[in-house]
Order: sequence, then C-alpha cells, then structure tokens
Amino acid sequence: MLDHINLDWPSNTGTGIINHGPSNDPQVFNITMNVACQCGSIAFRTPTPAPVAVYLCHCNECRRQSSSAFGVSATFPAADLPPLSDPALRARLGVWSRATKSGTTIDCYFCKTCGARIVHHGRSAQGVARPTANIKGGLIEGLSLEGASHIWAREAVVPIPAGAVSWPESPPPA
Repeated sequence: MLDHINLDWPSNTGTGIINHGPSNDPQVFNITMNVACQCGSIAFRTPTPAPVAVYLCHCNECRRQSSSAFGVSATFPAADLPPLSDPALRARLGVWSRATKSGTTIDCYFCKTCGARIVHHGRSAQGVARPTANIKGGLIEGLSLEGASHIWAREAVVPIPAGAVSWPESPPPA
C-alpha cells in the first residue's frame, strides 16, 4: 500500500523541477524564498535561492532595532533585490539612514504601514552603494540559521555557541 505518498504533489510542472515531496529547504529545488513584513503589505521573493551569508549581529544598534538579544540578517545581491530595484515597491517603503561606527552609512528601509524593518543597504564613506544588501532574517520564510556567523560578538549579551564562527566586530570583507 502506498499511503505514505502524497499524490497531491505535482511531479513536474513544466519548470524543469521535479518535486519529490515536501522540504523546508528552498535550496533543494533552487527556488527563491518568500519575504513579507508583519502586516503583509510588503512582500517579495529573494533574488537568489540562498543568501550569500547569514549573520547574527550582537551590536548595540541591531539589538535596539530588533528589540532582541541580536539581529538576524541575510545578505543578498542588491542589484536584483525588489525593495531596491522595483520603484513601485520602494515607494511603499520608508527609509531612515544612520551612520555606523566605521564611518559608513546604512539606509534602513521599513514598511510604512507596520514599521517592520525590511532591508539594510550600506554605502561607503564616499557614498558608493554596496553590491549586497541585508534582508532582516525574521521576514524570510524558510531561512536557516545553520552556519550563521556571529558578528560584533564583543557586544553580545548572550553566549556565542562554542565552535560558531564569530568576529569581535564586523567580518572581514568578502
């Protein structure tokens, strides 16, 4: 008897992806992840199936912004990130810019309706936009924190797990 097989799952929808069953990992099928703010008025898909990096930031600024022990950020290429590349979506976002300890500026985009922080996009001291931007991790459906790096660990208020990759301040440039 084949009662363990879910026959409602499509086998091939013409996308070239064969669905072999449920998975919580979007990278299994090379698909992008859903992103949505708390109220749902800002929603989009990540530009790539997986982030370039995932950071757990323990700096004072991220703790204040997230109202938590650390902030979670997933780094993606900025060029195709909908909040930065789609004018209609960007018009529905507010922006607050702040200086960092290293002399750069971070543009912090947030939902005008619920106030949820969506994306941080950095600029150099000369005003040049970085090629990557950070989506706030709690907004990304299916984001795994496995292998995430801890940054600004010197300001941590919770212990960093033994063996975890961590830096006392910002990570070295990629």
